[in-house]
Amino acid sequence: MNSLRSLPTSSAPPSPVPRGRSSRPPTLNLACSKSSASPEKTGAEVQDQKSEIYSSDMTKAMGAVLTYRHELGMNYNFIYPGLIVGSCLQTPSDVDKLRKIGVKTIFCLQKDSDLEYFGVDIGAIREYAMQCGDIEHLRAEIRDFDAFDLRMRLPAVVSKLYKAINRNGGVTYVHCTAGLGRAPAVALAYMFWVKGYELNEGHQLLQSKRACFPKLAAIKSATIDMLIGLSKNHVTLMWKGNECSSVEVSGLDIGWGQRIPLKFNEEEGVWILEKNLPEGRYEYKYIVDDKWLCNEHELLTSANNDGHVNNYVEVSSSDTSVEAMGLRKRLASKNVDLTKEERKMIRDFLESYNA
Repeated sequence: MNSLRSLPTSSAPPSPVPRGRSSRPPTLNLACSKSSASPEKTGAEVQDQKSEIYSSDMTKAMGAVLTYRHELGMNYNFIYPGLIVGSCLQTPSDVDKLRKIGVKTIFCLQKDSDLEYFGVDIGAIREYAMQCGDIEHLRAEIRDFDAFDLRMRLPAVVSKLYKAINRNGGVTYVHCTAGLGRAPAVALAYMFWVKGYELNEGHQLLQSKRACFPKLAAIKSATIDMLIGLSKNHVTLMWKGNECSSVEVSGLDIGWGQRIPLKFNEEEGVWILEKNLPEGRYEYKYIVDDKWLCNEHELLTSANNDGHVNNYVEVSSSDTSVEAMGLRKRLASKNVDLTKEERKMIRDFLESYNA
């Protein structure tokens, strides 16, 4: 078995994305939806409208009908006696609610943009938790609606969670914004890698306690990344034409809230992006002079419910060893589990990981 490799521990913050250009939601940086709230609306009406926008974007991004009502306050479910998955804390008083049910660790996966969108004062919540002295508030940020960032961040995040649980004991509260995507995925990865659950067994338990939609493919990919290394292959994207002044790409491994500029090759008259990507399927779109377009000469997705189409690329692993191929085949099977040796390797990695 190959040794475990170091994995990235952070990602750049997203920037606003225009509406209606891709099959992903335009509000990955949720702050860009704020302007839609009229100043004449009451505070409750504004929160209600934000929840509607967020739920719509979440449904489009996650591929399942999901609803979050921020104005109704924090909601959560015990997955098993020591683990809770829920929505975000909104005020310092929520800390006391969790203390009363035995929570010793609050594990927040939100980014600053998530908190700003709903007006959550994370500083006040953390300060109050510190004053209490019997509960620890930790942050381990993952980009919302971004399966690739989830995959890349999972080992570091679960390592931090694992250490906190060992340190603090008691009940652990894992949350993102709605508690429907990132939080259940992190909880499931912990159950799979550390607690000894089969992946499907843990998934069924999770969904029996809380209606949610963790990205199983991201957990499987992160498992492969840790056990056999993060294999990458070279990808070249091109846009032909010298009549435009700028060409960028959004999507790929950076999410729909960011852009990568292409370089113009004067001799060939094409814009080129050279990039190394881990194995997986990546959707993307070109931005040509600020217009979001598909390249008809590259692979195209089917139209989604909104009629949007993206380009995509399938990246195969460069590791064709029997070991790697066997692991991929096993993780694609119905009953996904780890051997004792693999689980020990992952636990050792989580214990030694320095974020």
